[in-house]
Amino acid sequence: MNTDFEENSWAINYSPDNYYNRKFSLQDDLLLSKGDKSITWVNTYGLDYMEEFRQMVNGNELDDFLLRLLLNQKLGNKVIHLEEQLFVAARILKTEHDSMESEQMYFVVAKDFIWCIQEKRGDHFDWIRERIFENKGIIRKKRADYLLFFILETLINNYKDKYEDSIEMENALDAIVKKEPTPEFMFEVEQKKAILQDFKKASQGLRDIVVKLERVQLKGFHNAYFSELREQINGLITDIDSDIMELESQINLFFSVQGHRLNEVMKTLTIFSVVFIPLTFLAGIYGMNFENMPELKTQYGYFILLGVMLVVTVVSIIIFKRKKWF
Repeated sequence: MNTDFEENSWAINYSPDNYYNRKFSLQDDLLLSKGDKSITWVNTYGLDYMEEFRQMVNGNELDDFLLRLLLNQKLGNKVIHLEEQLFVAARILKTEHDSMESEQMYFVVAKDFIWCIQEKRGDHFDWIRERIFENKGIIRKKRADYLLFFILETLINNYKDKYEDSIEMENALDAIVKKEPTPEFMFEVEQKKAILQDFKKASQGLRDIVVKLERVQLKGFHNAYFSELREQINGLITDIDSDIMELESQINLFFSVQGHRLNEVMKTLTIFSVVFIPLTFLAGIYGMNFENMPELKTQYGYFILLGVMLVVTVVSIIIFKRKKWF
């Protein structure tokens, strides 16, 4: 009777000549090959199968220290060289959805098998499986290190594709023309910065793993594959850093222009105030209710006062023009 572990585990075994693809069986399937130069790839979805993990380790004569490592579900990013196997822990972003969740992945690697354990169901490795089933390229002629290279390359490419879809750096001038510094806009900016930082953190974690894999000394393990991966992940991190700088530049430019706009408004209001202050002063004087104000008895006093106000206004505008205040 199949256990829940077996229902959530899948085995692929392949060699240059043939392959099989089926649900994993604790009783019938082994990770270690029987000297037929085949490669076994087992995928397990879920981390809560410690009894089954114990059976896997003991039944395949793997290093007992793996059980201690598998107990810790928050290892982050690590590469641990055991006696005849590698243990790789990777904290990766789930790129299937917009929520940018993360999951813990473990890889137990030897020259003739990879046991891949994922915290959550679903992956992006179908294209690798297709190459195995259809015997495309050289994957069925290579050992497990080449399969690990393909898996890590897939994770890096997923990051690149999701990153390009998620981060569309809007033209700075368009943003300035169209948007105002509302709370919604500020939330959008902070959200974009958080996404950039998430991708950078995840990419740096993968780079740390790749760099450590470059230095591994394990029989049958070719480090050259991972040197090429390091160049890929470094390129992605460089792009992320560039976009972070561009975003910061856009934010600074946006608020500089907003500040300039505010200054222009304040200058316009100040000019209007300066023009109307003397007019208000004159109107205030002749609006007083004293009886002994000779100008109030003048026949053309009202028109004279309007003329004086007009002259004051024109003179003020000419002065402002010469000083290039507007």
